[in-house]
Amino acid sequence: MLKIGVLGCGNVGGALVALLQRDADIIEARSGLRLEVARVAVRATARERTFPIDHSLLTTDAAAVVADPSIDVIVEVIGGIEPARTLILDALKAGKPVVSANKELIANVGQELFEAAAVAGVDLLFEAAVGGGIPLIRPLRESLAGERILRVTGIVNGTTNFILTRMAEEGASYADALAEAQQLGYAERDPTADVEGYDAGAKAAILASIAFGARVVAGDVYREGISRITAADIAFAARLGYAVKLLAVAERVDGMTGGDGGFPEVAVRVHPAMVPRTHPLASVRDSFNAVFIEGEAVGELMLYGRGAGGMPTASAVLGDLIDAAHNLRSGGVGRSIQPGPSRMRSIDDLVSAYYLELEVVDRPGVLEKVAGVLGRHRVSIQSMEQDEIPGAGADGHARLVFITHQAVEREVQACLAELRALDVVVQVGTLLRVLGPS
Repeated sequence: MLKIGVLGCGNVGGALVALLQRDADIIEARSGLRLEVARVAVRATARERTFPIDHSLLTTDAAAVVADPSIDVIVEVIGGIEPARTLILDALKAGKPVVSANKELIANVGQELFEAAAVAGVDLLFEAAVGGGIPLIRPLRESLAGERILRVTGIVNGTTNFILTRMAEEGASYADALAEAQQLGYAERDPTADVEGYDAGAKAAILASIAFGARVVAGDVYREGISRITAADIAFAARLGYAVKLLAVAERVDGMTGGDGGFPEVAVRVHPAMVPRTHPLASVRDSFNAVFIEGEAVGELMLYGRGAGGMPTASAVLGDLIDAAHNLRSGGVGRSIQPGPSRMRSIDDLVSAYYLELEVVDRPGVLEKVAGVLGRHRVSIQSMEQDEIPGAGADGHARLVFITHQAVEREVQACLAELRALDVVVQVGTLLRVLGPS
């Protein structure tokens, strides 16, 4: 029998304890392991729990759970950087494998934790840190270990995907779709981490680190959120055959360059994008997540499923827990994660097609002025539409929407700055990058 110490008993921790207690016999029959929850560290023992739990297991002393010599494996589902970092380091130093669902921690100080796990010769597993219940980290780390991965593109935040789905299918405003997401429990009272891309950025850093063996932290990721997306933008994209999604993109830019044996140059970013309806990611709805992987040998594959929620995420934690327990019992350790040096490609160097929306004064010569600015920055127009905006003064206002051919990001941004200074431009609206065909 292996004894488990669980740090945290919220939605994920509570669901994990429930799974371990409910399915102990099934787990033992399938894996040959008897896993027993020995202690559960919580903030307050008297708090009402979502899942039934033996209150004699609860303690407010997380450090004591880690230090308890009778506990074999630690599961960390507290979240945040501290005290999770210190507790995990202490567990690893004590020779105890650790399973974590903490994306913020792995994305920011993962290197320190990976090195500590390697020194201790025990596992640090974190399948649930990205993609909830989707088996994603293990396939990248193990099944695709020999694959030269070119690009990973994912919908990795269920809150934003739910909001964009409601805006697309019901014509809801961003504010109304966000309010519904909050009412249903998909979005927090303060939704900033989700809607401004911080959550997806942390996950993108983890994916890049594993896919390319590159040392990427959350601060390296270019980030934009969805709060400026309008229902009109989404409707226009749909007319052209696109869906609007918040994407996490990690790609190998130009192979292996420089250094002893070479090191990858990678670009990692999070931003809303127009996705062709023919692309598999375009059909991912509501709070579901999906990650689309492109490899040199394997070609294209996509992993899809629940990206959040207590039970799906606990299922991923449980899978890691069984792996860690097997390795501990056999005296082995799983394949370690040791990202190496990398070069980060700036967003300024991105080459993409773009969607650009402008509000302009509706009078002769305006389009010529706008086209002149685009041309000076080598931004060529693929298509353009114009709509009148009623009730905007004597001249009236018009809405111009452009889809460009591929252009360089720095030129597009310089173009926007010049457009904002034009006397005929009332407002520069939404800018969206257009995902190329898969």
